[in-house]
Amino acid sequence: ILSCVRNATTDITIDIEDLGDIEIPKSNTHPCKISKINNLTYDVLQVFLRFPPNINFKFIPGQYVDIIGPDRLKRSYSIANNFQNNLIELHIKKVSNGAFSDYWFNRAKVDDLLRIYGPRGTFFVRDKLENKIIFLATGTGIAPILSMIGRSKIDLFEPKKDISIFWGVRTYEDLYMHKLQQLDKFNFVPVLSKPGSNWKGIKGYVQDALLSNEHNLDDAVVYACGSDAMIKSAEKLLIENGLKSNNFYSDAFLPSSST
Repeated sequence: ILSCVRNATTDITIDIEDLGDIEIPKSNTHPCKISKINNLTYDVLQVFLRFPPNINFKFIPGQYVDIIGPDRLKRSYSIANNFQNNLIELHIKKVSNGAFSDYWFNRAKVDDLLRIYGPRGTFFVRDKLENKIIFLATGTGIAPILSMIGRSKIDLFEPKKDISIFWGVRTYEDLYMHKLQQLDKFNFVPVLSKPGSNWKGIKGYVQDALLSNEHNLDDAVVYACGSDAMIKSAEKLLIENGLKSNNFYSDAFLPSSST
């Protein structure tokens, strides 16, 4: 619903999540410049943006930012790092006929001036009692998960929890895992939906792979990021198989025309 234009006609009960000691940073607009651009795959860029020295940018690992670029184009991207050396890292997927994709892949260069609005979102690790944490991603949805697991303070992961990361992509070429060594520290499960004949790993959809590997979801919390179709399918499937409904957190990537 659009709560700003709706009125309750009866008494209602509101279920509000207690974030405890988590304080969400205030969103602001800041200037930034491109510091570095790397190709992770043929259609995914790793972009580092730097702030002026006087900017004290704070965010919670898992949040995202809006990038405002040429012609006032604005798109949302998850933060993939922990803000080291005054830099934030983005993983940018090429979108067919995308206006901002044309900029990133064909015109962007080091020292280009952009603007950032953020941080935004409530996709971050909660202090839950459950012993099992499961991260679920498709494509560049791995970005905020890298930020979460790379956090400098891992107090929410202690005492030592059972942590798994399921990452679904189409082909082996889409797996840039060899460039992301952080994943080696956890139970990392890559899943290909369109594998070649040489692939010996798990095939199919990432949510199905999770379900086939995790037989007890009663003591689990799931953090899912990626395509909207995956998010909706995963939430329904996992709750039907024992996951508590309030233990599923997600951040869906939507086309700009849908937002």
